[in-house]
Amino acid sequence: MPSLPWILTVALAGPVLVSAHGFISNVNIGGLSYDGFRPTEPNAHPFAIGWSTTAFDQGYVNQTGYRTEEIICHRDAKNAKGHAPIAAGGIVHLQWNGWPQSHKGPVMDYLAPCGESCETVDKNTLRFFKINQVGLVDGSQAPGLWGSDQLIANNNSWMVELPRRIQPGFYILRHEIIALHNASREIGAQNYPQCINLQITGGGTDVPSGVLGKELYSPDDPSMHLDIAAGVSAYKIPGPAPVSGIVTATLSHPVPTGSGTPLTGTEAVATPTPTPFGGGRRRREGNGGSYEGAPT
Repeated sequence: MPSLPWILTVALAGPVLVSAHGFISNVNIGGLSYDGFRPTEPNAHPFAIGWSTTAFDQGYVNQTGYRTEEIICHRDAKNAKGHAPIAAGGIVHLQWNGWPQSHKGPVMDYLAPCGESCETVDKNTLRFFKINQVGLVDGSQAPGLWGSDQLIANNNSWMVELPRRIQPGFYILRHEIIALHNASREIGAQNYPQCINLQITGGGTDVPSGVLGKELYSPDDPSMHLDIAAGVSAYKIPGPAPVSGIVTATLSHPVPTGSGTPLTGTEAVATPTPTPFGGGRRRREGNGGSYEGAPT
């Protein structure tokens, strides 16, 4: 179960927690908060819906890992033991523990069907299709305004809407930031992939074709080799193009009202009901964040 003190620490600290790159601490769906994998306490949440990794330094994968398993769900990633239910067309709110202002670059989201179970699927077989991306927003002044800046401004969090006509089943949501502050170096791009287990419900029939994780990016892609400090006026976001018919969610920071219970197995699911934390949290202001009516 998500820890309320952790959620409040992340919420109130905001951009202060940026010295060690970052990770997804919580995944919020329909008012419920689920645990992501936290390399700072790797054994504290055995049924987190985020895949575990050995990136205990909260580090990255660079171009040397683009043709290896590392790029799929991060370094030595292992299947999460639980998953969260969500309806097709639902919005996933991804809360990072923090993100460095200097680590500018695109933010992207992919889905990959798992088949019978995301808890047991071989990550090498996953085929990802892109459902969201934000790259260079404004290049008028170096190093530019990027998707990562929008994430920071949204209290170090991101919103992604799932395709509305997607076929129900088990899926990996692969969320990723690519930091380009050192991309002028030969292997300077820094990828931070994070994988989340979902069970999508609904009556859709769409299953877009996807790309194997090891084929998402080329080490020689010009989008990974550039000097943003010198200024860029245009940027081609790496990876496959987003699938058609997607909707980009408006960034906001909805505060979860309860803890989500991760599911296991392959049983059908009903819409979960939020379980109150024991106190109301209402409104957030500013990049650092503050709550009205925060629990004591």
